[in-house]
Amino acid sequence: MTDDHPFARSSHGPEPVSPAVAELIATGARAVSDIPVEWTRALDDSVLRGVGMSLIAEDPALAQMSLATNAANVAHWAESNRTAPGERVSVVITDEATVFVREVVRRGLDSGVLDSYRTAQNLAWQLWLKICFGLTDNPVLLRELLEVTSASIADFVDDTVAALAEMIDVARAELAGDTHAQRRAAVALILQGAPISPARAHTQLGYRLDGPHLAAVISGGPAVSVDRLEAICEAIMTANGIGHRLTVLAGMSQLWVWFPARTLTVDPSLGGDAAGPVRVALGSAGEGREGFRRSHFQALATHRVLARLDATRTVARYDDLRLIDMMVDDEERLDEFLTATLGDLLDADPELAQCLRVWFAEQCNASATAERLYAHRNTVVRRLARAEELLPIPLSTNAITVAAALELHHWRGPEPGQRTG
Repeated sequence: MTDDHPFARSSHGPEPVSPAVAELIATGARAVSDIPVEWTRALDDSVLRGVGMSLIAEDPALAQMSLATNAANVAHWAESNRTAPGERVSVVITDEATVFVREVVRRGLDSGVLDSYRTAQNLAWQLWLKICFGLTDNPVLLRELLEVTSASIADFVDDTVAALAEMIDVARAELAGDTHAQRRAAVALILQGAPISPARAHTQLGYRLDGPHLAAVISGGPAVSVDRLEAICEAIMTANGIGHRLTVLAGMSQLWVWFPARTLTVDPSLGGDAAGPVRVALGSAGEGREGFRRSHFQALATHRVLARLDATRTVARYDDLRLIDMMVDDEERLDEFLTATLGDLLDADPELAQCLRVWFAEQCNASATAERLYAHRNTVVRRLARAEELLPIPLSTNAITVAAALELHHWRGPEPGQRTG
């Protein structure tokens, strides 16, 4: 509660509470334990509507912990004011609050989620006013009652938020030294080429450097939780029959992952989510320590290309983007290249450009193109003819350049929805 609140008291400390008001406070505090169900629901809703609470509200277990913590705080404030009306209420940290703090930090969130306490405080004050107005109609007593309890609620919320913020800071520091941080440090040394022995690497990473590796960078926007990224990792492992992986938390919404595999099948639909798309950028498969490093750097390059192109596709492989990786340094020149090479084909029906790209991929075989596109061969022939008409330079003299431009245009375009295998 800020000092400009109409019932805020001096910050120099609480003034003595008169016996009459102390009795009113105790009576009102007893009423808190028997508030209507709709009041409880309203308080719960106010907690989950707080700033930064959307990820928590979407997780039933975490939402329940948050609501249980809030209910415990309300009950504690009421009990304290029943037994010691008007005195400063001590902070109580329940088991649910402790677990909640660690889960908040593990999901990459910070003390911003504590803003929900302010949202709940505002509603709690409104509900408390209803109780107070039912206790007395004496204006002198009512004013003191509101002054005392306004300060009491504000102090309790301030103290609680401060305690939880400190717990979050401590948890962040502790988790910074957990296995994620240790793995990241060990991985950083390996990526830098440090001569870490295979035995030491296996001990620190829980992952062998010998054998095959296929690296991925899995990332989302600020609203995408780490749990969502982890779930995608698990889905990839399940789909490919992989029993383990190495994962490093590279940011609030980014994972570096190594799968002990030479091939991976990844369903693009995994990246779709109401909280925002998730990108899975894959490197090429490699062997041993050098393959571990090279596949990761390729996955990073794939991720970088997707970001630069603002691509809507959610799954991409370095083998598919190797050429484009060498082309995307200058956005303006890329636009000029596409316009000069594809001309009116850029603004035509997307099926025309897709057909021509697949035709190149199928070694200029119309029948194979038709089979891949689930279209009649005559349809493919017509689309190819129309696409060539729209090109500014005849295909016969510019085929390689057109194929490169189509590949770039493809990755800038919308996700077609087929599986990436």
